[in-house]
Amino acid sequence: MNELTRRQREIFDFLRNNYEKFPFPPTLNELCSALGMASRGSLHKHISALINAGLVEPFTGHKQSGIRLSSQAQRDYVACEHALPFVGKIAAGKPIEALENINYMAVPEVLKSDKPCYVLQVKGDSMIEAGIFDDDWVVIEQRPYAQNGEIVVALIENAEATLKYIEQSPDKVLLIPANSNMTAMAYRPEQVEIQGVLVGQMRSYRPFPAK
Repeated sequence: MNELTRRQREIFDFLRNNYEKFPFPPTLNELCSALGMASRGSLHKHISALINAGLVEPFTGHKQSGIRLSSQAQRDYVACEHALPFVGKIAAGKPIEALENINYMAVPEVLKSDKPCYVLQVKGDSMIEAGIFDDDWVVIEQRPYAQNGEIVVALIENAEATLKYIEQSPDKVLLIPANSNMTAMAYRPEQVEIQGVLVGQMRSYRPFPAK
């Protein structure tokens, strides 16, 4: 949307943010009133630019002609509403903040919390006895604290992120795997930074390409 002017972006954002509130697509007069614009001609020029950009389209409804999001813009709107940042692989050995290529992944609402969340892909088998397997995706609620017994994303010495159960005391933090073949890791509290808590999980049963 870099090619749009500030006013065109404002009009498009208004249509997108109020997409589900209109019983019918708004007319130019209704948009003028809602946006506080005095000139219908000026609005028409901006709408024409948005039509040329493929973002909106004219619509002849039950009573009057209106303006609505284009089919592609509607699909993008729905996708964004249900998408979370996918920030990488939890066993990649680097801080989450250092991952540069953030994409987005559609996630069902029931797997999210009402706080900011992100998605990580699990690598390894340290949590298999909690039902979390290699290549699963986990939904993480982003927060810097956790209750004992929760599964967390822990950043160790600002260098490596891991997914483990957590047990905290004033002088020690235990990061506990859910794999009886592995042992818990003990750290001083200042060595561990909690970056989020597990709230959801997803899995694909399709075969993955050979690694």
